[in-house]
Amino acid sequence: MNRNAIKQFRSIVPKYRAIPTVIDGKKFASKKEAKRYTELKILNQIGEIHGLRLQVSFSLEVNGFHVCRYVADFVYFDKSGNKIVEDVKGFLTPQYKLKRKLMKAVFGIEIKET
Repeated sequence: MNRNAIKQFRSIVPKYRAIPTVIDGKKFASKKEAKRYTELKILNQIGEIHGLRLQVSFSLEVNGFHVCRYVADFVYFDKSGNKIVEDVKGFLTPQYKLKRKLMKAVFGIEIKET
């Protein structure tokens, strides 16, 4: 397969076979993420959670050195006021696993995976 054919294939077939989906004018990386957004939106409307935010960026620094950035799919607060950082995953990449450990080490945050 030549380089142009590979490039064209990659532009047609999304990474990890996820199908980008748009809801409420917001683009989600997968149908699964879009479905979870719909669920969280309803929970937010009925007061089960509050402060729902999407694509929240965290700068991961160790000893004053910027290591990387982690972008959470969703951040919200539950009824008890606990901050929940949530990521919709179909596949756990080595890069994500490292960022998950850094989130715990740097911020004390355990990512909720759905």
